This record gives sequence, structure tokens and C-alpha cells, in this order.
Amino acid sequence: MMLRVESPANMAAVGIFNVSRSLLVQCVQRPIYRCYAASSAVSTFKAKDVEIIQTKSPAPKPDVGNLKFGHHFSDHMLEIEWNNESGWGQPKICPVHNFEMHPAAKCLHYATELFEGMKAYRGDDNKIRMFRPMENMKRMLSTSERACLPLFDGRELVELTKKLIAIDADWVPKATKEQPSSLYIRPTLIGTEPTLGVIRSNRATLFVLIGPVGPYYPTGMAPVKLLADPQFVRAWPGGSGGFKMGCNYAPTLAIQNVAEKHGCQQVLWLFGEDHQLTEVGAMNLFTFWVNEQGEKELVTAPLNGLVLPGITRKSLLELGRQWGEFKVTERDYTMKEVTKALSENRLLEMFGAGTACVVSPIEGIQYKGEMLKIPTMSNPEITNKCMKELLDIQYGRTQSDWTELVE
Repeated sequence: MMLRVESPANMAAVGIFNVSRSLLVQCVQRPIYRCYAASSAVSTFKAKDVEIIQTKSPAPKPDVGNLKFGHHFSDHMLEIEWNNESGWGQPKICPVHNFEMHPAAKCLHYATELFEGMKAYRGDDNKIRMFRPMENMKRMLSTSERACLPLFDGRELVELTKKLIAIDADWVPKATKEQPSSLYIRPTLIGTEPTLGVIRSNRATLFVLIGPVGPYYPTGMAPVKLLADPQFVRAWPGGSGGFKMGCNYAPTLAIQNVAEKHGCQQVLWLFGEDHQLTEVGAMNLFTFWVNEQGEKELVTAPLNGLVLPGITRKSLLELGRQWGEFKVTERDYTMKEVTKALSENRLLEMFGAGTACVVSPIEGIQYKGEMLKIPTMSNPEITNKCMKELLDIQYGRTQSDWTELVE
């Protein structure tokens, strides 16, 4: 597969903060850089070609009651190599192992890396289901294009991941009401060419790790407080905030420490002079209120490049529209609107949403030296409904074409 980079010659001359808002949105929607196959047929790996090497030393399974998020991994992983000359190599499912990597590998210097977060669930019927895996593949391929890493057939990666889960099926925990557990799936693609220089990588490795997880927050559904400080910005129009890249996360860690010093568990990322609400930590943000027209409304930030196009976000928007009980809106909204709604007793609930936590209620926002009390837990009707409806689908209690069986 031949890849090349497309870049407008006058890009450096564009003053991004001096152009109109409409032009910024256009820049977000139309990629500035584009990696693509020179031919119409994209090279890909095939699930039918997989080589399987079983471990001879299976690890002991962790106690389901003591699962920590991201601390436990199954016996096997999926691994596929790519290079610019011959394309994708043969997929291999093998025992989890350390990588041997040259210290000049591009992922170590220029963050040519991306990942996805997915889950599989052992249902009440003991069947294992993946939740909307092709939505993750769409996002992964979009991110790969932005990172100038190789493309592939997402369906083939899903089928390979199913084979990996089937081999390590004993690692998929049985959830209980007291201990909602699942299998976390981490597909990752890294540039590995051992040369310095800010250009695309001619080598890459795609791998998938899986492991059992409990709740993302040890406190479960306990509500969280947020630090909203406009001096800290997570993403901007035309940037990479709408893609799932590791480089988006490292710069947030220091601000997370600032939040904790203020007695908050997460950061509410604001943007612009009008302090638009974007994301909560690594989650999408939802606000349920009575809007100024007197309508009950569930609102979240639009996909304009400032927020990640979350799979849970998309699912909740679709569910809300199916219910038809309130208005569902994707638009910019600001802290001025939030504080006004609070003062007029129109703000009802706020919650974060994402694969790891599913739904996380919000009880306070530290903003301009004041802790704004969010009344979510007074009557968390929509927060609880969103959580229940999603979990019922994910665990197979509600039949849905959003899930795929692992057989």
C-alpha cells in the first residue's frame, strides 16, 4: 500500500484564530492532512489467515470482586505487523509478551500512536457480546488517517478480536448487580519505524489487549465534582481533540492533579471566551434541563472537533430520540447558560458518558472560585435511565442490533 500526505501549500499562512467561526468548522470537517491509499483497494489483513499460538502457562484469574480497571490482562493478545513495502503481515494471536523496539521508534518521539476503548459483556444468558464494535472501527480508521498510519478493513479486525475473546473466554467476568464487570478491549496502532524526523512512519504494529475490569471509578455510581477553569484547554478547532490519540491524554494529567487539589474528581474542559462546555475528563458531557423555551432538553456539545465522537455518546443520543420524552440537542452551550439555568432552578441533571464508566453523575462544578451545586442526585431519573438502558443492551437483557455475539 502506497501512502502519501496531502498538504495545502498555504496552510502556514492561515491564522487560525483570525478566521471566521464558519471557516474553523469547515477546517474541522475537511481534513487538512490526509493519508490514503494510492490505489482504490486498501491493503488489509484477513481473519481467516490468523496464526494461533496458545500459551503453555495460563495465568491465574483475578478475583471478580477485586478487579481494578486496566490492571489485569488475559493470556493472549492479537498482533499484526505492517510496512510500507509489503503491507499488512499475517495476523497472530499469541501469548501476551513484551515488545522489543528500537529507541528511535517514531511512536516514542512523535506520538504516532492511537487506540480504541471497547468492551465485551457476559450476559445473564452466559453469552458474550461486543457492543457496537464497528462504530469503534470507524473512529479508529478516522484517527489512523489523521495520524498517517495504515488503514485496514475494520470488519476483519472485529472478527480477529472475536477469535481472541473466544480463546480467552474464561477471562470474561460474570457481572452481578453489586459488581458490574466486563472485558475491556484495547486495540492499539503504533508507528515503529526506527528513524528520527517528523514524517510518517513506514512501519507499524497493530495489537489488541483484553482484560477483565470492574467499575472505572471505585465508588461506582457515586457523583463527582468538576473543576472548570478556562485557563486550561483540552482541544481547539482544527486540532486532534476529535481523534482517539494518546497525545490528547498526557497533557491532561497535570490538570487532573490541579482538580484533585480543589476537591474535584475530574476536569470540565471549557473552550473560548464564552466558556463553552466540551468534555469531562475523558468523557462526553450531557446536561438535562428545562431550556429557556420551557422544553425539557438533553444537550451535549456538537462534533466540531472539540470533543471525541464517543460510542456511548452516540448511543445515548439515539436512545433519547427513540424515547421521544424530551428534546435532544447537539450544540454549543456555555457556563453562562448553565449558571443562569441553575439560578432559575431549570438545571436538573448533568452526567459524563463513556465506554469505561458508562454514565457518571455530576454533583458540583468548581467555577470562578465557587462550587456550583448540580442537583443531579435529587432526582437522577434520566441519568439512571440512560445507565439502565445501556447496561440492559450490553448484558443482553434487551435484544438489540447494537451487540454482536462472540461464538
